[in-house]
Amino acid sequence: MRRRSGQNGTVVVQNGWYRVRWRQDVRSQERRVQMSEKIAPAVFDKEGKPKPPSPNIRRKAREIVENSGANSEQIFNEIVQGGATFEEQTVEYLVQNEQMKSFASVRGGLYKWVIPEIGKLPLSDVNNMTVKPVISKMVAAGLSPRTVNKYVEYVRLVVASLVDNNTGEPILERKWNRKVMGLPKVRKKDQRRPSLTTEIVNALICKADSEKERVLYVLLAATGLRISEALALETKHFTNNGRTIVVEQQVERDEPVIRIELKTDAGDRQVDLHPDVAEYLQSYTTGKSGLLFATRNGTPYLHNNLEKRWLTPKLIELGADEPGMGWHSFRRYRKTWLRGKRCQEDINNYWMGHQPETMSELYSRLDEDLTTRLREAEIVGVGFEVPAPSAPRNVEELGLELELQAQ
Repeated sequence: MRRRSGQNGTVVVQNGWYRVRWRQDVRSQERRVQMSEKIAPAVFDKEGKPKPPSPNIRRKAREIVENSGANSEQIFNEIVQGGATFEEQTVEYLVQNEQMKSFASVRGGLYKWVIPEIGKLPLSDVNNMTVKPVISKMVAAGLSPRTVNKYVEYVRLVVASLVDNNTGEPILERKWNRKVMGLPKVRKKDQRRPSLTTEIVNALICKADSEKERVLYVLLAATGLRISEALALETKHFTNNGRTIVVEQQVERDEPVIRIELKTDAGDRQVDLHPDVAEYLQSYTTGKSGLLFATRNGTPYLHNNLEKRWLTPKLIELGADEPGMGWHSFRRYRKTWLRGKRCQEDINNYWMGHQPETMSELYSRLDEDLTTRLREAEIVGVGFEVPAPSAPRNVEELGLELELQAQ
């Protein structure tokens, strides 16, 4: 809009008239059209040359341009932007970025916290002041400063995603102001990062109501997998006689769909198991095919449902529940254990799916040394009591299970 505003028009003499020329946006057309309108009869000197337009003629020229709506932001929004609302542009932004690694989280956050508040606003009205109530609502609901900042960043990206088709540059340029919006500052020391203890992990494993629940607790505590990665595991992902898990997919946050896009590039990795854990998991996977954790319909579980049904009630019973004490607390437990056992940092980061940062980490190729990785997994251990492997089922039980799965 900045390059389209402030037109005064160009005054010219044509066919004995002073005329004003300007450019106007037109519906259903990308390029602006050239407009022209008479102002007054031209005045000529003794030699027959037209005299320069007087201040009065220039004033009338500006009035004609203003009355045409060429400088109107409202008309610009209606014509060039099609009157797009924030919700409509959000849909367009999500379509353009469907392959982003955090797609489900971004979409869920926008539709839960932002769209209900400002979704119907014209995109041009989304600014510091209109976003401020959205931030206040998220803060009042107890969202962490980091989460609030994350969602507001995507509000900015949605607004910036409306671009000029001719230049590819953003149409709505905003100067976002943290203070005006009331955006909370992210302080790492204040972030909620609760971790499980060895005692709590052992208690959760003991209190599990089913073998499936118990296996999930063991798997998460022994590997540090993200819950979305664990729920997408299939029997085919266990290699090296069950000693290694190949991580290559995850479950959507809010729908039972498996995506091959992981949270980060480093998430595409292999995680090696302690022999005791490998033996226990093999006893569970024997005779199974497909997903390790599947509903009766054969679809993957949603981790929020499992957290409400399994994890949270047991944490409350154990007196260990607190804000942020969800599935990710298993991941923090594993990372803490590995560092406490002085696990080789390159292998530690590789198993956890953390991006290498230093040049030494970038140059190191220990992640490709399977023998060293397996030995390291055995040395560092897991820190909790691994349950005894389940007794092998007889042939009739396995045959019945496979028949049910086939149906």
